Amino acid sequence: RAPTPEGLARRFAVYRNTAAVTRARALAQRFAVIERLLGAEFFAALAAEFIARHPPQSPVLHEWGAEFPMFLKHFLPLAGYPYLADVARIDWARGEAFHAPDAAALAPARLAGADPETLRLGLHPALRWLALDTPAVAIWAQNQPGAAPAALPPGGQIALIWRRANFSVPVRAITAGEAGFLAALAAGAPLAAAAARALPTDPTALLLELHLGGALIESQPPC
Repeated sequence: RAPTPEGLARRFAVYRNTAAVTRARALAQRFAVIERLLGAEFFAALAAEFIARHPPQSPVLHEWGAEFPMFLKHFLPLAGYPYLADVARIDWARGEAFHAPDAAALAPARLAGADPETLRLGLHPALRWLALDTPAVAIWAQNQPGAAPAALPPGGQIALIWRRANFSVPVRAITAGEAGFLAALAAGAPLAAAAARALPTDPTALLLELHLGGALIESQPPC
């Protein structure tokens, strides 16, 4: 028997409601710290507003949500909370890092005895750093399960994000000098020249951390 118009309307309403719930939950999972900061009820209403303005363009929901940080920045009811957009940028970047392509880590012996004046290092596709206007790294960290509250540092922070071999995605703050060091490596500068960009910071500890964490790869020749 053919379905009636009323039956089709009910089925569509159920589908639409299910799709909205699925999208809202996907957004909450991608921006878990934002949901924790705002509360589930407020976040659900916020998600509905975002979905209305920025519906997914693909059935792959982990590719959806890039506009959310900017949406938060310009959402008038949250105008007094500028750190929310920065925290959302961290959450989004973590998802990007998790789904980034894989690449073979630099062999341990590659750094031993290499000439820093000529050695060029590549950065894993999952590695990224974000210059933030607020202490969002500290806020993000304090809103992780089991974290203890602490005083926030003044001013903005730079977030370093990458994917470890066990698929955990850590977030920590780095200095402007360390960010300059990474930018120089990404631009193809030899290790010694990149280290000079970090001054007065010594980038040795960061270099070792990234090497042990699999975030350094062979430098790719320019196309």
